[in-house]
Amino acid sequence: MKDALHNFFLSMLSCGRDLLPIILVIGFFQLVVIQQPIDNFLEMIIGAVFVVLGLTFFLIGLEMGLFPVGETMANAFARKGSVFWLMTFSFALGFGTTVAEPTLIAIADEAAYVAAQGGMIENTTSRKESYSTGLRYTVAFSVGLAIVIGVLRILRGWPIHLMIAGGYVMVVVMTGFAPKEIIGIAYDSGGVTTSTITVPLVTALGIGLASAIRGRNPMLDGFGLIAFASLTPMIFVMIYGIVVT
Repeated sequence: MKDALHNFFLSMLSCGRDLLPIILVIGFFQLVVIQQPIDNFLEMIIGAVFVVLGLTFFLIGLEMGLFPVGETMANAFARKGSVFWLMTFSFALGFGTTVAEPTLIAIADEAAYVAAQGGMIENTTSRKESYSTGLRYTVAFSVGLAIVIGVLRILRGWPIHLMIAGGYVMVVVMTGFAPKEIIGIAYDSGGVTTSTITVPLVTALGIGLASAIRGRNPMLDGFGLIAFASLTPMIFVMIYGIVVT
């Protein structure tokens, strides 16, 4: 029990130290540049404490739950030797974690609202919900496919730099064909998919798989899945924009 509390306080201090530069920057510009007192100072302090506590619990949860789950499942599938089920699990993991991403939900809803205001789609609740849902599932499908490609890369030993370079060539090509209204959303979609839920599980999957396969180095081969998960949504969202507009 004492060790658990000690680790908790160490994690909390670490999170507080990581947030300190942000607090100093905000305080400097507020007091020195803007030269105005900080409104609701007490509420901000309480909010900062809650942020530190939330980050602490989140990081502890990753170490206790999400990372072990990803690594254990990857090791189990590698020992089982079934490529089909490994690919199925990889796709389902990428798809499921992306659909649940709060940042993706937020940007999809905002994109639907802006599209309706700009006349790209009908300004009705049902049409905006349909557009938002379609965007979310398009991104989720692309991330699932990206994880499958990344897992195949680990299995086959394909060079990641050539695959990533080829992917960005496709992004540039698609940019020339996609509606200009969707391009910014597509580029942002690549970032919002790599957030709080997707990154820990996908990273754990890659490291666990590389650790379980003979001849693979977890440091060299275990990372890189997130790069694919950031790349493919840009391509698929631009395709989605071409189809629905």
